[in-house]
Amino acid sequence: MSGPPAAPVPAPPGPLSGVRVLDLSSYLPGPFCTQILADLGAVVIKVESPAGDAARQLPGALHEAANRNKRSVVLDLKTDEGQTLGRRLAAGADVLVEGFRPGVVDRLGMSYAVVHAVNPSVVYCSVSGFGQTGPLRDVPGHDVTYLAASGVLSFPGSWGDRQVRRPGIPVSDLAASTYASIAILAALYRRRATGEGAHLDLAITDAALSFASVRAAEGLDEGTGDHPHLHPANDLFEAADGTTIAVGAVEEHFWERLVPLLAEEVPALADPRFGSTAARRADGDELVVLLRRAIRARPAAEWLAAFAAADVPAHRVLSVPEAGRSPQVRARGIVAQDRDGRHVVFPVLQDGTAMGRVHSPAPALGAHTEQVLADLVDGKEPW
Repeated sequence: MSGPPAAPVPAPPGPLSGVRVLDLSSYLPGPFCTQILADLGAVVIKVESPAGDAARQLPGALHEAANRNKRSVVLDLKTDEGQTLGRRLAAGADVLVEGFRPGVVDRLGMSYAVVHAVNPSVVYCSVSGFGQTGPLRDVPGHDVTYLAASGVLSFPGSWGDRQVRRPGIPVSDLAASTYASIAILAALYRRRATGEGAHLDLAITDAALSFASVRAAEGLDEGTGDHPHLHPANDLFEAADGTTIAVGAVEEHFWERLVPLLAEEVPALADPRFGSTAARRADGDELVVLLRRAIRARPAAEWLAAFAAADVPAHRVLSVPEAGRSPQVRARGIVAQDRDGRHVVFPVLQDGTAMGRVHSPAPALGAHTEQVLADLVDGKEPW
């Protein structure tokens, strides 16, 4: 089925104006990548099955968060007609992104070999859990299993925490989206000089491992211990009113500013045995207890005012809506407002202005099928 016809909304000029992207992916890793490209001005046609991207059925508006600035076309790639139309669209694309398990695109008639035959200069990006090679290439997964396989979950987030905990955001999926967009731009840049396309093989687990490697204190060949990446005064603390405060007193000069404030409540914090980074780490278990006791003695507003006056890194833990409405984010201009809501666009400023733009919300399923396929049949440019 398809939604009501919708005329393509012209994208405002951007650094990727003129780049044409065919998106065969679903859920988050591929779609977030192509949304980045769309925010920067690329034209993105999202091909969906008649049932639609499965993210449309998930809670939390995942589909809306990863598919703005795109056109939705319904094609049944399990049929000969759907595959023929899919290849015709691919013939005019600069970039194709697919997010299936290895081998699925072969059955759908949209493999790299097939697409390359009709479009030798295409940049074809395959995003999968474990990549196109290796003993786990066919194993299914989701963000949490890729985090487990990459080592990300081996790192506790707080001093004294021995539990394996997953982060609240899909780190491996978003790492893959980020690396995919970088790899695509690099391949497009290379194509300008050589005229050659490329097949990019991006494993979500590899992307997560790359992120995790920055925490491997002794490199990938040694164990990391319990918490070599943690500092007792670089953590989350609960104030008297139940508000959580993040404090980042890692460097010595920040610690020296923090101690006199907290020692008013817990004098033991001024003990000389906490007088160096090495000493604080050696007695970290005791120190964290003292820090938590001190901060729990006053409400968050009092602590935050005192920390700000002393130039100690600290911030109240915000929700995403609170962060999006904050004066800092408003000053940066990375949140765009339209009739469908607020969007965090590509969050980099160029010459003082956010590079990303919003010109249309995530489309209804098949909203652009009629127009795009009519253009194909008439021999017009569907992009």
